[in-house]
Amino acid sequence: MSVAEATAPIREESTSRFVQTKRWKLHYNEAGQGHPVIFLHGTGPGASGWSNFSQNVAPLAKTHRVITLDSPGWGKSDVFDCTGESRNGANAQAVALLMDELGIDKAAIVGNSMGGAATLQFMADYPDRITHAVTMGSGVFAMPNIFSPGGGPPQGFKVIVETYRDPSPENFRRLVEVMVYDSSFVTDELTKERSVNALAVKDHLANWLKWPMGNPKGPYGDLEHLLGKLASTTVPTLMIHGRDDRTVPMETSLRTSAIIPNSRLVIFNRCGHWAQLEHAAEFDRLLLGFLNQYPVA
Repeated sequence: MSVAEATAPIREESTSRFVQTKRWKLHYNEAGQGHPVIFLHGTGPGASGWSNFSQNVAPLAKTHRVITLDSPGWGKSDVFDCTGESRNGANAQAVALLMDELGIDKAAIVGNSMGGAATLQFMADYPDRITHAVTMGSGVFAMPNIFSPGGGPPQGFKVIVETYRDPSPENFRRLVEVMVYDSSFVTDELTKERSVNALAVKDHLANWLKWPMGNPKGPYGDLEHLLGKLASTTVPTLMIHGRDDRTVPMETSLRTSAIIPNSRLVIFNRCGHWAQLEHAAEFDRLLLGFLNQYPVA
Protein backbone atom coordinates (compact mmCIF):
# COMPACT_ATOMS: atom_id res chain seq x y z
CA MET A 1 0.00 0.00 0.00
CA SER A 2 1.37 3.42 -0.98
CA VAL A 3 1.56 6.42 1.35
CA ALA A 4 -1.19 8.09 -0.69
CA GLU A 5 -3.47 5.07 -0.31
CA ALA A 6 -2.79 4.83 3.43
CA THR A 7 -3.67 8.50 4.06
CA ALA A 8 -6.59 8.84 1.63
CA PRO A 9 -10.05 9.34 3.18
CA ILE A 10 -12.09 6.16 3.49
CA ARG A 11 -15.19 6.67 1.36
CA GLU A 12 -18.12 4.46 0.44
CA GLU A 13 -17.36 4.52 -3.27
CA SER A 14 -13.71 3.51 -2.93
CA THR A 15 -14.41 0.67 -0.50
CA SER A 16 -17.52 -0.77 -2.20
CA ARG A 17 -17.24 -4.43 -3.23
CA PHE A 18 -19.50 -7.24 -4.47
CA VAL A 19 -19.01 -10.98 -4.11
CA GLN A 20 -21.06 -13.87 -5.46
CA THR A 21 -21.53 -16.47 -2.74
CA LYS A 22 -23.12 -19.90 -3.05
CA ARG A 23 -26.50 -18.38 -2.23
CA TRP A 24 -26.53 -14.59 -2.68
CA LYS A 25 -24.64 -11.82 -4.37
CA LEU A 26 -23.58 -9.69 -1.41
CA HIS A 27 -22.40 -6.11 -1.19
CA TYR A 28 -19.85 -5.02 1.37
CA ASN A 29 -17.33 -2.25 2.07
CA GLU A 30 -13.76 -3.09 3.02
CA ALA A 31 -10.84 -1.09 4.41
CA GLY A 32 -7.66 -1.72 6.37
CA GLN A 33 -5.51 -4.73 7.12
CA GLY A 34 -5.16 -7.08 10.07
CA HIS A 35 -7.54 -9.39 11.91
CA PRO A 36 -10.97 -9.18 10.22
CA VAL A 37 -13.81 -7.33 11.94
CA ILE A 38 -17.20 -7.75 10.24
CA PHE A 39 -19.92 -5.19 11.03
CA LEU A 40 -23.59 -6.22 10.73
CA HIS A 41 -26.29 -3.54 10.48
CA GLY A 42 -29.70 -3.49 12.08
CA THR A 43 -33.12 -3.81 10.50
CA GLY A 44 -35.17 -0.95 9.14
CA PRO A 45 -35.81 0.64 5.75
CA GLY A 46 -32.66 2.11 4.26
CA ALA A 47 -30.29 0.28 6.60
CA SER A 48 -26.95 -0.92 5.26
CA GLY A 49 -23.53 -1.78 6.58
CA TRP A 50 -22.05 1.55 5.53
CA SER A 51 -24.99 3.66 6.78
CA ASN A 52 -24.75 2.07 10.23
CA PHE A 53 -20.98 2.09 10.63
CA SER A 54 -19.33 4.60 8.27
CA GLN A 55 -18.20 6.73 11.24
CA ASN A 56 -16.48 3.72 12.85
CA VAL A 57 -14.57 2.36 9.87
CA ALA A 58 -11.52 4.66 9.80
CA PRO A 59 -10.50 4.26 13.48
CA LEU A 60 -10.77 0.45 13.28
CA ALA A 61 -9.12 0.21 9.85
CA LYS A 62 -5.83 1.52 11.27
CA THR A 63 -5.24 -1.88 12.87
CA HIS A 64 -7.87 -4.26 11.47
CA ARG A 65 -9.41 -5.46 8.22
CA VAL A 66 -12.84 -3.84 8.48
CA ILE A 67 -15.81 -5.17 6.51
CA THR A 68 -19.32 -3.69 6.62
CA LEU A 69 -21.85 -6.10 5.12
CA ASP A 70 -25.26 -5.46 3.58
CA SER A 71 -27.34 -8.43 4.73
CA PRO A 72 -29.50 -10.21 2.11
CA GLY A 73 -32.58 -8.07 1.57
CA TRP A 74 -30.87 -4.77 2.41
CA GLY A 75 -28.70 -2.21 0.71
CA LYS A 76 -27.01 -3.33 -2.50
CA SER A 77 -27.14 -7.04 -1.68
CA ASP A 78 -29.55 -9.43 -3.39
CA VAL A 79 -33.28 -9.17 -2.85
CA PHE A 80 -34.36 -11.83 -0.36
CA ASP A 81 -37.76 -13.06 0.76
CA CYS A 82 -37.14 -14.95 3.99
CA THR A 83 -40.75 -16.04 4.56
CA GLY A 84 -40.73 -19.33 6.44
CA GLU A 85 -37.03 -19.04 7.27
CA SER A 86 -35.20 -17.77 10.32
CA ARG A 87 -34.06 -14.23 9.51
CA ASN A 88 -31.14 -14.44 11.94
CA GLY A 89 -30.18 -17.85 10.62
CA ALA A 90 -30.05 -16.46 7.07
CA ASN A 91 -28.07 -13.41 8.16
CA ALA A 92 -25.56 -15.60 10.00
CA GLN A 93 -25.28 -17.87 6.96
CA ALA A 94 -24.57 -14.85 4.77
CA VAL A 95 -21.60 -13.95 6.98
CA ALA A 96 -20.21 -17.47 6.75
CA LEU A 97 -20.63 -17.52 2.95
CA LEU A 98 -18.96 -14.12 2.66
CA MET A 99 -16.03 -15.35 4.75
CA ASP A 100 -15.73 -18.44 2.55
CA GLU A 101 -15.43 -16.35 -0.61
CA LEU A 102 -12.99 -13.87 0.93
CA GLY A 103 -10.78 -16.61 2.37
CA ILE A 104 -11.45 -15.59 5.98
CA ASP A 105 -11.22 -18.45 8.47
CA LYS A 106 -12.12 -16.52 11.63
CA ALA A 107 -13.31 -13.00 12.36
CA ALA A 108 -14.63 -10.72 15.07
CA ILE A 109 -18.34 -10.06 14.48
CA VAL A 110 -19.90 -6.74 15.57
CA GLY A 111 -23.65 -6.20 15.17
CA ASN A 112 -26.22 -3.52 15.93
CA SER A 113 -29.82 -4.58 16.74
CA MET A 114 -30.75 -7.25 14.15
CA GLY A 115 -27.04 -7.46 13.36
CA GLY A 116 -26.34 -8.19 17.01
CA ALA A 117 -28.94 -10.94 16.98
CA ALA A 118 -27.24 -12.36 13.88
CA THR A 119 -23.91 -12.17 15.73
CA LEU A 120 -25.32 -14.33 18.52
CA GLN A 121 -26.78 -16.73 15.96
CA PHE A 122 -23.42 -16.92 14.18
CA MET A 123 -21.74 -17.72 17.51
CA ALA A 124 -24.17 -20.63 17.94
CA ASP A 125 -24.06 -21.92 14.35
CA TYR A 126 -20.37 -21.33 13.51
CA PRO A 127 -18.57 -21.35 16.88
CA ASP A 128 -15.15 -22.13 15.39
CA ARG A 129 -15.22 -19.12 13.07
CA ILE A 130 -15.79 -16.25 15.53
CA THR A 131 -13.06 -14.77 17.74
CA HIS A 132 -14.99 -11.93 19.40
CA ALA A 133 -18.72 -11.16 19.59
CA VAL A 134 -19.97 -7.58 20.06
CA THR A 135 -23.60 -6.46 20.09
CA MET A 136 -25.21 -3.03 20.44
CA GLY A 137 -28.89 -2.57 21.28
CA SER A 138 -29.48 -6.27 20.82
CA GLY A 139 -29.88 -9.63 22.52
CA VAL A 140 -32.11 -12.67 22.30
CA PHE A 141 -35.42 -10.99 21.48
CA ALA A 142 -37.39 -14.24 21.64
CA MET A 143 -37.04 -14.80 25.38
CA PRO A 144 -40.42 -14.45 27.13
CA ASN A 145 -41.42 -10.87 27.95
CA ILE A 146 -38.02 -9.48 27.02
CA PHE A 147 -38.67 -7.70 23.72
CA SER A 148 -41.47 -5.62 25.20
CA PRO A 149 -41.49 -5.81 29.02
CA GLY A 150 -44.08 -3.01 29.16
CA GLY A 151 -46.51 -4.82 26.85
CA GLY A 152 -46.74 -4.43 23.10
CA PRO A 153 -43.97 -3.58 20.62
CA PRO A 154 -41.59 -0.79 21.65
CA GLN A 155 -42.07 2.64 20.09
CA GLY A 156 -39.06 2.30 17.81
CA PHE A 157 -40.25 -0.98 16.34
CA LYS A 158 -43.69 0.51 15.65
CA VAL A 159 -42.06 3.37 13.73
CA ILE A 160 -39.93 0.89 11.75
CA VAL A 161 -43.05 -1.00 10.64
CA GLU A 162 -44.92 2.23 9.81
CA THR A 163 -41.99 3.48 7.72
CA TYR A 164 -41.80 0.22 5.79
CA ARG A 165 -45.51 0.59 5.02
CA ASP A 166 -45.26 4.29 4.17
CA PRO A 167 -41.67 5.29 3.25
CA SER A 168 -42.45 9.01 3.28
CA PRO A 169 -39.93 11.75 4.20
CA GLU A 170 -41.94 12.43 7.36
CA ASN A 171 -41.72 8.81 8.49
CA PHE A 172 -37.99 8.62 7.80
CA ARG A 173 -37.47 11.64 10.05
CA ARG A 174 -39.57 9.95 12.74
CA LEU A 175 -37.45 6.81 12.27
CA VAL A 176 -34.18 8.64 12.88
CA GLU A 177 -35.70 10.59 15.79
CA VAL A 178 -36.75 7.45 17.65
CA MET A 179 -33.36 5.78 17.15
CA VAL A 180 -31.33 8.42 18.97
CA TYR A 181 -31.39 10.19 22.33
CA ASP A 182 -29.68 13.37 21.13
CA SER A 183 -31.84 15.23 18.62
CA SER A 184 -28.78 16.89 17.07
CA PHE A 185 -28.20 13.62 15.21
CA VAL A 186 -31.55 14.02 13.44
CA THR A 187 -30.17 15.74 10.35
CA ASP A 188 -31.58 16.26 6.87
CA GLU A 189 -28.54 14.44 5.50
CA LEU A 190 -29.11 11.30 7.58
CA THR A 191 -32.86 11.13 6.98
CA LYS A 192 -32.34 11.66 3.24
CA GLU A 193 -29.65 8.93 3.15
CA ARG A 194 -32.00 6.41 4.73
CA SER A 195 -34.84 7.40 2.40
CA VAL A 196 -32.71 7.18 -0.77
CA ASN A 197 -31.30 3.80 0.28
CA ALA A 198 -34.76 2.40 1.01
CA LEU A 199 -36.41 3.58 -2.19
CA ALA A 200 -33.52 2.37 -4.37
CA VAL A 201 -34.73 -1.24 -4.07
CA LYS A 202 -38.45 -1.29 -3.29
CA ASP A 203 -38.51 -5.10 -3.25
CA HIS A 204 -36.53 -4.92 -0.01
CA LEU A 205 -39.45 -3.03 1.56
CA ALA A 206 -42.11 -5.39 0.26
CA ASN A 207 -40.24 -8.53 1.30
CA TRP A 208 -39.67 -7.30 4.85
CA LEU A 209 -43.38 -6.63 5.30
CA LYS A 210 -44.30 -10.20 4.33
CA TRP A 211 -43.00 -11.27 7.72
CA PRO A 212 -40.88 -8.74 9.60
CA MET A 213 -39.07 -11.28 11.75
CA GLY A 214 -38.81 -14.10 9.20
CA ASN A 215 -39.72 -17.52 10.57
CA PRO A 216 -43.29 -17.81 11.96
CA LYS A 217 -41.69 -19.49 14.97
CA GLY A 218 -39.66 -16.36 15.59
CA PRO A 219 -36.41 -14.82 14.37
CA TYR A 220 -34.24 -17.61 15.78
CA GLY A 221 -36.10 -20.73 14.72
CA ASP A 222 -34.70 -23.22 17.23
CA LEU A 223 -34.47 -21.06 20.35
CA GLU A 224 -33.48 -23.99 22.58
CA HIS A 225 -30.48 -24.71 20.33
CA LEU A 226 -29.42 -21.05 20.43
CA LEU A 227 -29.68 -20.66 24.20
CA GLY A 228 -27.85 -23.93 24.80
CA LYS A 229 -24.98 -22.87 22.54
CA LEU A 230 -24.75 -19.41 24.12
CA ALA A 231 -24.68 -20.90 27.60
CA SER A 232 -21.68 -23.05 26.73
CA THR A 233 -19.69 -20.72 24.47
CA THR A 234 -16.20 -19.55 25.39
CA VAL A 235 -16.17 -16.69 22.85
CA PRO A 236 -15.38 -13.32 24.49
CA THR A 237 -18.57 -11.26 24.25
CA LEU A 238 -19.16 -7.55 24.71
CA MET A 239 -22.70 -6.22 24.86
CA ILE A 240 -23.40 -2.48 24.68
CA HIS A 241 -26.81 -0.90 25.23
CA GLY A 242 -28.15 2.63 25.37
CA ARG A 243 -30.06 3.34 28.57
CA ASP A 244 -32.55 5.39 26.56
CA ASP A 245 -33.10 2.84 23.77
CA ARG A 246 -36.71 3.07 22.57
CA THR A 247 -36.44 0.22 20.07
CA VAL A 248 -34.94 -2.68 22.07
CA PRO A 249 -35.30 -2.41 25.86
CA MET A 250 -32.08 -2.41 27.87
CA GLU A 251 -33.37 -5.45 29.77
CA THR A 252 -32.84 -7.52 26.61
CA SER A 253 -29.08 -7.20 26.95
CA LEU A 254 -29.22 -7.60 30.72
CA ARG A 255 -30.84 -11.02 30.42
CA THR A 256 -28.86 -12.14 27.40
CA SER A 257 -25.52 -11.26 29.00
CA ALA A 258 -26.48 -13.38 32.00
CA ILE A 259 -26.62 -16.44 29.74
CA ILE A 260 -23.20 -16.02 28.10
CA PRO A 261 -20.34 -17.08 30.44
CA ASN A 262 -17.51 -14.90 29.09
CA SER A 263 -19.51 -11.72 28.59
CA ARG A 264 -19.71 -8.20 29.87
CA LEU A 265 -22.38 -5.53 29.48
CA VAL A 266 -21.72 -1.79 29.18
CA ILE A 267 -24.60 0.68 29.48
CA PHE A 268 -24.22 4.05 27.74
CA ASN A 269 -26.07 6.89 29.45
CA ARG A 270 -27.93 9.44 27.29
CA CYS A 271 -27.90 6.99 24.41
CA GLY A 272 -30.56 5.52 22.14
CA HIS A 273 -30.46 2.57 19.76
CA TRP A 274 -27.41 3.63 17.74
CA ALA A 275 -24.59 3.62 20.32
CA GLN A 276 -21.96 3.41 17.57
CA LEU A 277 -23.23 6.72 16.16
CA GLU A 278 -24.23 8.77 19.20
CA HIS A 279 -21.11 7.83 21.17
CA ALA A 280 -18.82 6.96 18.28
CA ALA A 281 -15.49 7.87 19.91
CA GLU A 282 -16.29 6.02 23.15
CA PHE A 283 -17.63 3.05 21.21
CA ASP A 284 -14.48 2.87 19.07
CA ARG A 285 -12.20 2.99 22.12
CA LEU A 286 -14.23 0.32 23.88
CA LEU A 287 -14.28 -1.94 20.84
CA LEU A 288 -10.54 -1.61 20.19
CA GLY A 289 -9.75 -2.23 23.84
CA PHE A 290 -11.91 -5.33 23.83
CA LEU A 291 -10.31 -6.68 20.65
CA ASN A 292 -6.84 -6.04 22.05
CA GLN A 293 -7.67 -7.66 25.39
CA TYR A 294 -8.28 -10.95 23.60
CA PRO A 295 -5.56 -11.08 20.92
CA VAL A 296 -5.78 -13.70 18.21
CA ALA A 297 -2.92 -16.18 18.16
